Amino acid sequence: MFNPSLTTPIVAASVILLLSLDPFATASPIGGDAQRGKDVYQRCLGCHSLKINRTGPRHCGLLGRKAGTQPGYNYSKAMTESGITWTAETLDDFLTAPLKALPGTSMGYAGVRSATDRADLIAYLSTAMDGTVQCK
Repeated sequence: MFNPSLTTPIVAASVILLLSLDPFATASPIGGDAQRGKDVYQRCLGCHSLKINRTGPRHCGLLGRKAGTQPGYNYSKAMTESGITWTAETLDDFLTAPLKALPGTSMGYAGVRSATDRADLIAYLSTAMDGTVQCK
């Protein structure tokens, strides 16, 4: 015999599960694949480098650094006054849509649409800290 009181929790749990499978949800930048991120970083090389400032500032030691403070690079006013400290979360937000995240930035790049690519890129950048082989 059908007992609705027994199926209600199952239905509710199923609805919650389906809602959590939102195909438009963004992945957390924590836990990306740094090796794959090295490949994703190839897209950045037109303007950036780990070792030196180019059209864009160098990326070595980026995580933990206050935005707009890389010595020897001329940043936009928007970047220097942003108050951003680069963490996995702030970088993920910025890389999603730089011009939207920080109006007035001179980074005229549309952004990295794939949450997986952003997570992998951030994982790679987290390995590029001052003093590492890849930064010298």
